[in-house]
Amino acid sequence: MTRLILLLTVAAYVGTVLLANIVTSQFGLIAAGFGLLVPAGTYTAALALSLRDAVQEFAGRSWVWVGIATGTILSVLVADGRIALASGAAFALSEFLDMVVYTRLRERSWRLALVSSNAVGSVADTVLFLWLSGFGLTVTAVAGQVLVKAVWVTGVCLLLGELMRRIAVTYRKNTLPAT
Repeated sequence: MTRLILLLTVAAYVGTVLLANIVTSQFGLIAAGFGLLVPAGTYTAALALSLRDAVQEFAGRSWVWVGIATGTILSVLVADGRIALASGAAFALSEFLDMVVYTRLRERSWRLALVSSNAVGSVADTVLFLWLSGFGLTVTAVAGQVLVKAVWVTGVCLLLGELMRRIAVTYRKNTLPAT
């Protein structure tokens, strides 16, 4: 069961990056609300930041490096050249920074680690991707990506993480013998 969770988490992690590149290549910029624009893959790219944290939790940093390398290589293969180059570079940098921040803060609180690492990774990914892809570093594009990645998707991941934690605690209480 643990190996299955590990494999599914790593696959989801890499898959979010691939999906982000495919939809960005197909649809370009889309509305993010409040008059802001984001590349179409922003929502799934944002999920990759939280899934990277989950891979580290379930499998350790060595699997994170495998995921980063795989995601970067596959990113270059699946999208048009401009998107692939920008995505591969932004993914590698943002995921590395996400891992550094998450690792340093994890012992204090997984919530603090998740929020802080996603914020740092989101900004790095946003700036480098927009600059390299040619979408441009505009206020609406940067604000839109930070809103989606660091606020909306991170908030949902925080809620899901808390729900999963509570389910696990309840499961342990109901299945472990009383001492």
